[in-house]
This record gives sequence, structure tokens and C-alpha cells, in this order.
Amino acid sequence: MHLALMCRNASLYSHRRLVEAAEARGHEIEVVDHLRCYINITSLRPSVRYQGRNLPNYDAVIPRIGASVTFYGSAVLRQFEVMGVYPLNESVAISRSRDKLRSMQLLARKGVGLPVTVFAHRTSQAEEVIDLVGGAPVVIKLLEGTQGIGVVLGETQKAAESIIQAFGGVNTNILVQEFIKEAGGEDIRCLVVGGRVVASMKRKGKEGDFRSNLHRGGSAAAVKITPAERSTALSAAKAMGLNVCGVDMLRSNHGPVVMEVNSSPGLEGVENATGVDVASEIIEFLEKNAKPNKTKTRGQG
Repeated sequence: MHLALMCRNASLYSHRRLVEAAEARGHEIEVVDHLRCYINITSLRPSVRYQGRNLPNYDAVIPRIGASVTFYGSAVLRQFEVMGVYPLNESVAISRSRDKLRSMQLLARKGVGLPVTVFAHRTSQAEEVIDLVGGAPVVIKLLEGTQGIGVVLGETQKAAESIIQAFGGVNTNILVQEFIKEAGGEDIRCLVVGGRVVASMKRKGKEGDFRSNLHRGGSAAAVKITPAERSTALSAAKAMGLNVCGVDMLRSNHGPVVMEVNSSPGLEGVENATGVDVASEIIEFLEKNAKPNKTKTRGQG
């Protein structure tokens, strides 16, 4: 197959592994920086222009779009879809997963376990918002935050009210969630590929930090997940419409609850922790599924 890897930094571990896995299986793969692409929008011959040439109609494209450039990256991916190129993850699904509020509403509609969550904007009713999620401690998140940035724990009623009021002063949208104390600063990430959980790891935050992100100094180890956790991960991926994703869950007293569905999950932590060749699993999925014009939405929506 002739593949394209949409990414900004080809030297990142995840991107190197995807290139290595594709080439090891006999495929040709080209790295394309989506921010340097131009879209030629025409009715009869739509194209993507890159480095002075029109890009070919690849057999498949692997989107690795950073959160800060979701809009432009999704537009380029959507153009490939219009051209009939098969996407590993569709542009509509990526846009859904990147919108924290929209993704939680979709998960809730499908009955996927979630922490109690309230959405607010510049609220002067901080006390009421905190009461709605069951009282302090609560987790307060900026809607646009990633990798644990913009996530704060309000340990007491007064502290939580002060944080909510401070965020309100900068004209931003926030999510306020119940704090799952029994998780003990640990979460589980399941890597879903083509309707299967291919690898799972347990992440633990560094001492004194309730956030378990590896980028924030957390640690990871392989973990055996329960049937309920496997079912939750697969339901979350299906609700988003993602073929490949990382589903982050907490173990609560009332079962697994989903914190986030990541459409461009990092491979380094999970491959090192579990020994699973996730990159090859992704390429194998493309081998079995990539066909022209197979995209469900064909760039719509």
C-alpha cells in the first residue's frame, strides 16, 4: 500500500514507530506536515498540494493531528476523504473526540460510564455547581486543556469556589467533575484498534499529583482489565466513531468511568509498558480495511 502519515514532527516516537511498522510490512509511507498543505477545493478534481506538487490518492492516510491545530488538520484530512482516500480515523470522529463537552454528551447518550460532570461558563453560582457534582473535592478542567494542563483539584469547598471564580474571571468554559478518590491517582488507558483492545496500561501520577499523565511525570505498567473495562473502552471508541484511540478510565466504586477518548494516542508509554507492537496492529488494520471511498461520512459533517 501507499500510505500517508499526517504529522508535524516525524521524529516523535509514535511517528517513527508507525513508519517502521509500515515499511517492515512492505508498504510505502510518506510523512506529510498538514500545516504546510494547501487545499484545492474544486468540484471535479479536488486535491491536496504539498511541497509544490499535488499529493497522490493514497491507499490510506494516518492522521496524527495535534490538539492545537485540530481545525486545520481536520480540514486537510477531510479533503483526503473527499478524494476517496481511506482515513485511519475520520475527520468527523476526530473533531468529536477533541471537543471535551461534545464527546462527553455523546458518551452519556450511549450509556457509557462517566463521572458526574457539570459544564459552566463564567458562573457566579460556584456553590451550586459544586453541589451538583456531589460537593468537594472536585476536579475543575478548562475545556481546551490537554495532557493534564488546565486541570485543577479543588480539595475543599472554599478552594473549589475560588478556582471556579478565578476561571470565570478570564472568560472561559469549564467542566467541573466529581473527584474519584478511590482511583488513588491511577487511571487505565486502553488502546483500541479496529474494535479490539490490543493493549492496556495502568498509569499513576507522580507523588502528590492526582493527574496520571505520563507527560506530567507519571509512571506506567501493564494491567489486566476486567470485562466491564473492556466493554466500556470499546463502547467509548464506537460512540466516537474512532477506529484507533486511547480510552482513559478510572476505577470507581460504581464501575469504570471514562475521562477522555484520545484520537491520537501516544505509543511510547503503552508499547514500553506492555511489550505490544501497537504500531504493527494499526498497519495490519489498514491492510484489512483500507479501500477507496470507504469513508462513512465522505468528508461530510
